[in-house]
Parts: sequence; structure tokens; C-alpha cells
Amino acid sequence: MDTQTLIYLFVGASFALYIGIAIWTRAGSTSEYYVASKGVHPVLNGMATGADWMSAASFISMAGIIAFAGYDGSVYLMGWTGGYVLLAMCLAPYLRKFGKFTVPEFVGARYYSQTARVVAVICVIFISFTYVAGQMRGVGIVFSRYLEVDINTGVMIGMAIVFFYSVLGGMKGITYTQVAQYCVMIFAYMVPAIFISMMVTGNPIPQLGFGSEVSGTGQSVLERLNGLGAELGFTPYTDGSKSTTDIFFITMALMVGTAGLPHVIVRFFTTPTVRDARKSAGYALLFIAVLYTTAPAVAAFARTNLLTSVPNTSYEAVPAWFKTWENAGLIAWMDKNSDGVIQYGPGAAFAGKPEFTAERGASGERLLKNAPTPTTTEVYVDNDIMVLANPEIAGLPGWVIALIAAGGLAAALSTAAGLLLVISTSISHDLLKSNLMPNISEKKELLAARVAAGVAVVVAGLFGIYPPAFVAQVVAFAFGLAAASFFPVIVMGIFSKKMNKEGAIAGMLVGLIFTFSYIVYYKFINPTAGPNEWWFGISPEGIGTLGMIFNFIAAVVVSKFTAAPPEHIQHLVEDIRVPRGAGAAIDH
Repeated sequence: MDTQTLIYLFVGASFALYIGIAIWTRAGSTSEYYVASKGVHPVLNGMATGADWMSAASFISMAGIIAFAGYDGSVYLMGWTGGYVLLAMCLAPYLRKFGKFTVPEFVGARYYSQTARVVAVICVIFISFTYVAGQMRGVGIVFSRYLEVDINTGVMIGMAIVFFYSVLGGMKGITYTQVAQYCVMIFAYMVPAIFISMMVTGNPIPQLGFGSEVSGTGQSVLERLNGLGAELGFTPYTDGSKSTTDIFFITMALMVGTAGLPHVIVRFFTTPTVRDARKSAGYALLFIAVLYTTAPAVAAFARTNLLTSVPNTSYEAVPAWFKTWENAGLIAWMDKNSDGVIQYGPGAAFAGKPEFTAERGASGERLLKNAPTPTTTEVYVDNDIMVLANPEIAGLPGWVIALIAAGGLAAALSTAAGLLLVISTSISHDLLKSNLMPNISEKKELLAARVAAGVAVVVAGLFGIYPPAFVAQVVAFAFGLAAASFFPVIVMGIFSKKMNKEGAIAGMLVGLIFTFSYIVYYKFINPTAGPNEWWFGISPEGIGTLGMIFNFIAAVVVSKFTAAPPEHIQHLVEDIRVPRGAGAAIDH
């Protein structure tokens, strides 16, 4: 059976599985739609949380960024894993004990204010749509290569699949679909990694292969990469180019942003008890660690294979995978010196899809309408293809290539569904039911949630078709917005009896507006600005940390000059923090 047929078979079977689960778990009430009736087993919730968490950024883009950025890419590993520990240990059990459906509902009740709740809804929408843009882009990338369709067509197909099982099943359907998607994606990630680790180092465990010698060279993987890079004029793979300040701020933004992501937080509302929320957090951390400890090895192997198979090769002799990804619009070669040989050296990889013409150059390469900034390199590689192309670069069997296609789609679709659900519940439950239409029936509220999810899918698709950056970078912006808006208000809501509604609202607005404005200015209005022009040398990816600090300062200052929270709210905060009662008997 040829590779393309296997791809259709694997992807089709996975889609059939997701749709079947959605039909089987169709939500019939708002409790099922919002929090799966709070009846999800901790192990299953841990797997679903892992799938919700390990998005297209983790599966598709993170290893790609590490492959190109080397040491600088470690901020994603440190920030995302550290952030999940922070969320699991410090926030999730308390939020579950509070016992609400959504993060805005927690904000509204804790800060005794519908205004605070509406501001929280606005924050949810900003964060979720920014995040979902990266997921839909990831769906388009996978479809464009493996199903041989245009990226935009791939995004629309992904929209249709997500629409079906998120609108039909709600949190109940999404949870069990995400359990299946976790199994698909982790198997798809690990199988090629094990294969390639064996081929490169002889060690079947990728995490150990990463520190082993490359077979037949006497050099470790990292020494080999540094040597190959030096030969081609690259900075050593193990050297960093970012300042220590920027590394710190990006890592912190990713970490605290993780703890403020509404689609991850809501997963802990689905367990039967607070004790189960703690258990599911532990299981999720274990499931997530499998992929995150493998990513650096995958990045190093992919980079090594790329540097040994492409440079100084004639276009006629280039491996078949190169032309396949070129036709997909995710890799480009410009024969600048007209010698018919591919030279690869320092030069920015392009961030989005290049505009190809139908014409071919003198050496047979596809021509670009919008040529990238002139550099010495002739090769332009989309960061997001390194994991997806890795099996083909390494010459693995067709069924492994088909498996990675199914895994990439599972990663993007799982997180997209979780984000769309958060958007729809915020609109139907926090805006309509709690503000605009308090007397709406449960049946109409459920209908409103599904309509909101449908509209959100369409908007998300537009973001996928017109993405502002490559997948992991878009996601980093979402984390910055979450860090600057939700994290402070949740932390102070749990641990500070004196924080009032005025302080919380002021903090959220200051953090969100500052961070969003900074990102828009330096990524869209003045994208050529560098560290010397950034505030304190902080990049847009790390500015969420400063936004968080401004949030805390604004909240504390405003709360000092306004009335303290009512007595019953202060007692509520004490009750949330009391360690007694992990069991259901006193669970709120």
C-alpha cells in the first residue's frame, strides 16, 4: 500500500473515531456541555488535559523552533512545563473547590461583580482567539501536505471537523475525544522519535539518544550539530542569542500564562471531587512529560538530518521529500547564483506560507512572488514542518508518515475544540445567562452555546487562514495575554481576602490593554524593531510578564483606595483555601 493511501486511511480512521465519540457522548444538558457533569475519572481527565495542553504548538512547532533556534528555544520547554506545575499545585484544586462552570464565573462570584465577569469574558475571548489561530494554522499545514490540498482548504476541513464534535458533544464529547486524541498524538510522536534515535545513535530511547554519540562519528549529537552549523556559517546550536533578561521574561510569561489559560483551568472543573482534581493534575503532568522530554531530541535529530541531506546538493539530486514540501508551499529554494546547487546558510526561515508562482526557474525550482529578505542562504524552511517532515527526511516507512499526519491533526484539533468550548460557554453562560438574558431556559442556553461555538469556529478559521506568525509564536502571544490578565486576578482571588472588585477590574484592564498594545505595535506596526527599541530589551513574546506586574500593581493600588470586599466574600476566600475536605462531602 502506497504512502498516500496509508495517510488517507489513518487520517480517515481517526476522524471517524472522533465523530463516533461525539455522537456517543452527545451533551443533553448545560452541565454536560460545560463541565461533563463533573464526572470524569482522574486518569481520563489527565489524558484529556494532556491533549488539551499539547496543542499544535507542542506537537508541530515547538521542536521546529528548537531545531532552528537551538538554545534559545529552551524557553518554551522551561516556561510551559514549569507553568503547568504552577497551575497543578497552586491553582487547580482551589478553583475546583470553588465549583463553578467557567473562569469568568469564578471572577464574577469572587469579586461580587458582573462588570468583573464581563471583563473576564473579554479576556477569555482575546486569549482564546489568539491561541486558536495557531491551532487552525497547524491544521492547515498538516492538510496541505498530507491530503495534498491548499492550506486554506485544509483549515476549512479542520473547521468542519471541530465544529461537529465541539458543538454536538460540548465538554462531555470533547473530553472523551481528547482522550482518544492523546493516544493518537503521543503514539505518533514517539514512534518516529524512537525510529530516528535508533538510526542516528543506536539508542532506542530518544531522551537518552539525545545525549549519545552519532553512530560512526565519535561525536555527541550536540557536538555534531555544532560542527555542521559551523561549516555552514551558523551560530553554534548550543549558543544563545537572546539576552538573559529577555530569556527570563519570556520564560516567566509562558509559565504564568499557562496558569492563566482558561481552556486548561476549566478541565479541573470536570472531576467529581477536589481530590480527583489533584490526581488528574498529577496524571496530566506525567502524560505531558512524555512528549516534552522527547522534543529536544526530535529537534536535534531533525536539524542534523536537514543539514546532512540538503546543502550543496543539486536540485536534480535533492531528496524527494524536499520537492514534496516545496509543492506544499512550506519550503522554498531560490537559486540566487544560478549554479543549480542548493546553498544553505544563515538566513531567516519564513514565518508563513510563501506565494509561489506557477512558473519554474532555470534549475526547476518553484519561483516566489514575494522573495524573502536577501541573505546568503538559498533555502527557506517553515519552522512548523520540522516534526511533520522528519520521518520523510529520515526515510522512514510510509505508515510512520501516515501516523505523524494523524498525530499532528489530533494535536491541533484537540486544543482548538477546548478553546472554542471556552469561548462558547463564556458567551452563553457568562454573558447571556448571567447578564443579558437571566431568565433564559436551559434548553435555549444550550442552543446559544452551540450557536456561539459555530460562530467561534468560523472566526477561528479566518485566523488560521490569515495567521499573524508561525504557530508557536502565535501561541506565545496568547500566553502573554493570559499572564497579564488572568493569572494575577486568580491568584489574588484565592490568596488575598482584601482584593476587591475595583482592584481586580483595574488590574485586568491594565494588564490586557498594555500587553495587547505592545504586541500589536512591535509585531505589526513596527515589526523591524529590535532589542534596542523594546522596553528594557523585552521582546513581544515576553512582555506578558511586565503586563502581569502592571496588573498586580494596579490591582493593589486601586484596592487600597476603595472599599474592602464584603464579609461573606472574605469568608468565602478562607473557605476555598482551607485544606480540609478534598472529598465530595464538603466539595462546593
